[in-house]
Amino acid sequence: MRIQRLELADFRNYEKADVEFGPGLTAVVGANGQGKSNLVEAVAYLATRESFRGVPGPALVRNGCERAFVRAEVEQGDGRVVSIECELPTRGRDRVLVNKQRLQRAADLLGVVRATVFSPDDLALIKDGPALRRRFLDEVAVSLHPGRDADRRDLERILRHKSMLLKQIGGRLGDETAFTLDVWDAKLADVGDRVGQARAELVEAVAPHVSQAYADLAGGASEVTVCYQPPWRSVGLAAALLDARADEVRRQVCLVGPHRDELDVHLAGLPSRTHASQGEQRTLALALRLAAHRLVTERVGSAPVLLLDDVFSELDAARSAALLHHLPVGQIILTTAGPLPAGARTERTLRVEQGRLSG
Repeated sequence: MRIQRLELADFRNYEKADVEFGPGLTAVVGANGQGKSNLVEAVAYLATRESFRGVPGPALVRNGCERAFVRAEVEQGDGRVVSIECELPTRGRDRVLVNKQRLQRAADLLGVVRATVFSPDDLALIKDGPALRRRFLDEVAVSLHPGRDADRRDLERILRHKSMLLKQIGGRLGDETAFTLDVWDAKLADVGDRVGQARAELVEAVAPHVSQAYADLAGGASEVTVCYQPPWRSVGLAAALLDARADEVRRQVCLVGPHRDELDVHLAGLPSRTHASQGEQRTLALALRLAAHRLVTERVGSAPVLLLDDVFSELDAARSAALLHHLPVGQIILTTAGPLPAGARTERTLRVEQGRLSG
């Protein structure tokens, strides 16, 4: 899979941009604040209809404008070329056309473009709490099986309703509210078991890729383990919810389920969040992304577009060289504010200045 052509109009700081990409490595070079990450963000938006930086849609529209456009021609793994147009208004819902046909649901775009994104913020994948690691697992699961997105959205919806009910109960459970809580717990158990199973299968499949990716980057073998074993899976979510009922009612919080799970990442037998150095944490975060990229490529049969945003600022010279040596085959777009490391073999180098591309 590759982006053949990308066109932007009033997206972030780009008034107009029209660029063609080759099948290999494209470097995007420029000083900070000129629009390098914005270009990567536009490509990633095609895959998810979301900003990988977590900002709302209206923030992607250039200041003073009413709407932005992201258009692309995408070559699929089987050689077919698909045209995509995303219209992002400052008010109302976005509009997406694929081959000039409007999509009615966000999920319909999933799988049309696949992308793997690494950014400096990914240090939080290791350093921060479990929410980002859960999101990482679910995003990779959706890349492998777009239908998983429905489970993810259903889980979020059910948890919202159950949380509101627990607050309305106010710590006092009557017959009617118990029946209603039973209904939501049954729904939660159904979708939660599926989400847990998908995560467990994914972690088992990606674990050897994580170890290999870390060894490639660190320049030697290191014991890296990733583990997903939430206690509720041993008894089933329905039974775990029943056991937690009294505590949930008393505390008015959903205490058990996939929304509380942890992905444990250990280095040399110790928790990486608390015991790894910052350099090791950065390398682990990148290893997670590269491992997911390799797994999706293996399972889908076509490499996602690999987007490396300012990756060299996060790595020392040795690990930057190791990354360049072990870059996967496929289309790669990387950004850098400094000079490219020695050994970088690019098909094209684009320069960005104040939202204008050249090169």
